[in-house]
Amino acid sequence: MKVLSENSAELLILVFLIVTFLQSGIDKITDWKGNISFIKGHFKDSPLKNLVPFLLGVIVITELAASLFMIIGTYEIFLKGFSYFALLGLQLSAVTLIFLLIGQRLAKDYQGAMTLAVYFIVTILGIMTLHQ
Repeated sequence: MKVLSENSAELLILVFLIVTFLQSGIDKITDWKGNISFIKGHFKDSPLKNLVPFLLGVIVITELAASLFMIIGTYEIFLKGFSYFALLGLQLSAVTLIFLLIGQRLAKDYQGAMTLAVYFIVTILGIMTLHQ
């Protein structure tokens, strides 16, 4: 239980982001057609409109990869107290959020872009806590 008390912030941030990205990635896969339809409508007036299926695939891969790294990293924290994989997962999460932010800004969805800032702050806090 010492690991939980010494790494509670890191572990809670990792679990939060694992739930966020894993659920998001799985949802995109299980409702691919619905997501493509929604996102095509969302980006109909943006330069990304013709790249939606490809870009959605990139986002799915980065979300699931980040989740996998963070899951492995959470396990490593319990074993060693620090994890390279957790940090890698958090960094990939930050890159994924920047990709999503670019898309929201190009689609002129400023409310959606603002929502991503909350996740980005949590991700940066996770990176900072793992560096200490």
